[in-house]
Amino acid sequence: MDHGTETGEEAGAVAGAGANTGEEASADAGAVTPTATERGLTRRGVLGAAAVAGAVVGVAGLSGCGSGDATPRSVHGNRHTLSAGPVPTGVQSAATLAENAKPGAADWRIARLGAPEAIEGYTDKASARPGEPVALSVSTTASGFTVSAYRVGWYGGTQARLVWRSARIRGERQAAPVIESATRTVKASWKPSLTLDTRGWPEGAYLLRLDAVNGSQRWVPLVLRSQDAHGRVLVMHGTATWQAYNTWGGTSLYQGVNGSYGSRALKVSFDRPYADEGAEKFLAYERAVVVLAERLGLPLAYTTGIDVHTDPSILGGATAVLSLGHDEYWTPQQRQSVTKARDAGTNVAFLGANTCFRRIRVEDAGRTVVCYKTDYRDDPAYLQDRALTTTDFRSGPAADPESSMTGVLYEGYPTDAPYVVRSPDHWLFEGTGVRAGDSFDHLVGVEYDRVTPGAPTPRPIEILAHSPLVCNGDHSHSDSAYYTARSGAGVFASGTMRWVEGLMAGGHDDGGDHGMNARTAAFVAKVTENLLNAFALGPVANHRPEPKDNVQAVYG
Repeated sequence: MDHGTETGEEAGAVAGAGANTGEEASADAGAVTPTATERGLTRRGVLGAAAVAGAVVGVAGLSGCGSGDATPRSVHGNRHTLSAGPVPTGVQSAATLAENAKPGAADWRIARLGAPEAIEGYTDKASARPGEPVALSVSTTASGFTVSAYRVGWYGGTQARLVWRSARIRGERQAAPVIESATRTVKASWKPSLTLDTRGWPEGAYLLRLDAVNGSQRWVPLVLRSQDAHGRVLVMHGTATWQAYNTWGGTSLYQGVNGSYGSRALKVSFDRPYADEGAEKFLAYERAVVVLAERLGLPLAYTTGIDVHTDPSILGGATAVLSLGHDEYWTPQQRQSVTKARDAGTNVAFLGANTCFRRIRVEDAGRTVVCYKTDYRDDPAYLQDRALTTTDFRSGPAADPESSMTGVLYEGYPTDAPYVVRSPDHWLFEGTGVRAGDSFDHLVGVEYDRVTPGAPTPRPIEILAHSPLVCNGDHSHSDSAYYTARSGAGVFASGTMRWVEGLMAGGHDDGGDHGMNARTAAFVAKVTENLLNAFALGPVANHRPEPKDNVQAVYG
């Protein structure tokens, strides 16, 4: 897909304010209504299709909300800047600064895809420790190809550094994928073409570029994860969500080979390439945060959500953990571990929307993601441990809405609306020059979250932005929100899936920015800088003002 479209295939978990979404699901009857996509409609065909309400357990019916005054207003003064703000003394990392002082590679991007089968590949590990061997399987119609490993960072603005490049490797067309009939899981099961020696490669987010001799190119993403994150900001990549949407070979967790929801996969495997250019989710929803954090010179660590599930010790001592722009699929263990870290003083930022919406299980040493969704009664866990049944977190048989952790509740898609500031004096908005009511066109979309008083919500919580919107004809709002835990940890939720994309606004980086402009990019960059700089100092309540609960004032 091109980056000018969006990945809003999820359930309209709440059909829009005004709908009665307070249905109680019993332990045995937590049925969820299939969404437009779950009935087999894809993003490309139905970005404007109506989302269908799902069951929201324990959440009172949402009251209708008027459109409000969403007229865009200019920011007063010329106080926005794209340059990085000052980083607090003692927070910058010599290692991050030294790495980003190395020369970047201006030609790292893909110039020509070619036909889908021209060249494609996958690694035997979604993440690895530096020094660990990584097998790379490649299929190509060309006689040969090379592999280039680019580490994503700042690098003087080039945004990537060439760490390694292979010699020419003989190309071959590998076998057609196999679909396992019981779960409709696609596996390529290709033989390795080469093994990457990652000794000397620094931790971080990588893009492996496959270059066929006929000119075709594809990405293979790879995370070189950190051993620990003590005293560092931990970037948590959403690889489970990447795979959930992957249609390579014909099936994803949303659709099957005939495009219908009913023929979708119940399990998806990392043993296959990603569709299209190979790294769309990372490029659209994650890369810009990596670039910004490395530009600030912060002490950084890298991991994935599946690795947090497998070994939660990575969270120990982290100053902050960052959940990025589209981080929908979590295991209960991952969620428990992030919540435990919050309660121990680790700040948490949710820089997207629809976060922690689907409850999943991982199998085969993390190589398989399981989510039965509306067919949850067919999930073997249903008869063994209902708390592990793979459906939406908020739905039966073990309802646990995500808002108890994030502070906000996913409501629906699609929408496109201005982002409207409500609490301009909050420390997160320092240096932006905004006033109450200032707005930023198109920053809210395509999916959104809001503070929902009837859902489990930490208090006090401050709504920083309250943005009127219309979603499938219903009037509602998107909220950016901030609260602190008893440990002093700060928790921020952007309430919009376009937050990370907003960092690239105005430059048409990766193909599109949904109409957002450079003014929006400056605003999002400054707020995110304020957030990262503060979160890197440890529990935010120790050095920033407490939130001022305004839920009653906003929602009555």
